[in-house]
Amino acid sequence: QLAEFGLDDKMNKIILALLTFGALPLQAVERPNILFIFADDVGQEVLQCYGGQSYQTPHLDELARTGMKFNHAYSMPVCHPSRLALMSGKYPFRHGQVTWGDFPKKEESHTFARYLQKAGYATAIAGKWQLCLLKDDLMHPRRLGFDHWDLFGWHEGPRFYEPMIYRNGQVRTDTLGHYGPDLYVRSLIEFMKANRDRPFLAYYSMAVAHEVTDDLAPPVPHGPLGRYDNYAEMVDEMDRAIGRMVAALNALKLREKTLILFVADNGTPPEIIIRAEGKKLIKIPVVSRRNGRDVPGGKKQLNDAGTNVPMIANWLGTIKAGQEVNDLIDFSDILPTFLDLASFELPANRKLDGVSFAKRLRGQGASSRSFTYCEEAVLPKPGGVEPDGTSSGLKWVRNQDWKLYNDGRLFHMAKDPLEKRPLLINRGGPEAVAIRKKLAQTFRKLGLKP
Repeated sequence: QLAEFGLDDKMNKIILALLTFGALPLQAVERPNILFIFADDVGQEVLQCYGGQSYQTPHLDELARTGMKFNHAYSMPVCHPSRLALMSGKYPFRHGQVTWGDFPKKEESHTFARYLQKAGYATAIAGKWQLCLLKDDLMHPRRLGFDHWDLFGWHEGPRFYEPMIYRNGQVRTDTLGHYGPDLYVRSLIEFMKANRDRPFLAYYSMAVAHEVTDDLAPPVPHGPLGRYDNYAEMVDEMDRAIGRMVAALNALKLREKTLILFVADNGTPPEIIIRAEGKKLIKIPVVSRRNGRDVPGGKKQLNDAGTNVPMIANWLGTIKAGQEVNDLIDFSDILPTFLDLASFELPANRKLDGVSFAKRLRGQGASSRSFTYCEEAVLPKPGGVEPDGTSSGLKWVRNQDWKLYNDGRLFHMAKDPLEKRPLLINRGGPEAVAIRKKLAQTFRKLGLKP
């Protein structure tokens, strides 16, 4: 089995000898394929396995039942800052002034995809990019580490019906009459099939469950029902697509060789566009039921509804079924975790905010992360003059039970998950005073003012 890693015969013998005498753990040479599924605008309340009651998510629920569900995974409140942290392993404020929908040039060679390429992985992405306007930089995904891509033209054309899709730097001409999510899934299945005999990263950056692009004239085409998909229909598509990809891995006999990691980029939107009436876009609210309570969409908010996202890991034969864990996870952790799984070491001078949770996935113990961090999105649009996230905006640090904002508000999240009762300085008893001091010190360690 070592031959699949491209090692010569002499190296194979050395590794086998080390394994035989216990000098090298078996996990050191287990390099899984990675199917990374990144849903758009999906809060915990959407999934049945998290107590959701408004939608059917059988394929996701099955991944949770046969894998691992995380209760404390945290995003940024909107998509672009989440993607900055995800791709770089660093918090957004580390990058200075980054315009909306951009990626810092100096970080292009330090994404998880670039590192996985160096580790010998084939890499592909399909769906949403949002790290540039592709019409202005056709090869941007390649520079960030992707061998193959099928990405819709963000703010350039439709993402759902009759989508505008860039494949490896060229606009596809075969999408008329097609539904975008079907094409994104097909692209990644074909990629996995073509690379079944080598380690791969297949990154499905979902279009669902985000509303249609809102700034094109004329508006993007309606679907077959004479309107845009509603939120429930997009959740159905999200779950169906996951079922197709899992079925493909089963057919290719790759399930035990593949880590499936599902996570969402931020919370559920408070409303979505449902149809266009001429140039006017009509919106409807999104309210979901969870554990007997109505939950309005929390996207753009720094509370749990906006940032405490679903995350499920499934790796048959390695992750034991039915686990529910309380490890703290944030998006800067994805990069070091993937590199850990790929047995790839970062350059010695490369400093990250992220902490690998690969040990948890391998059943070797909890993540060592002691806090998570989040910041309000205060990013300028291209050509704009708005301040960036380094100098303004709300921020918080938290553990499982407590959250401290940089405006001084402290919340005991275990007792006040809706953040109704802020504890001011020197209030809340000795425990609150002690935790405030500890979390304020965490801000300082990050180089931020509490």
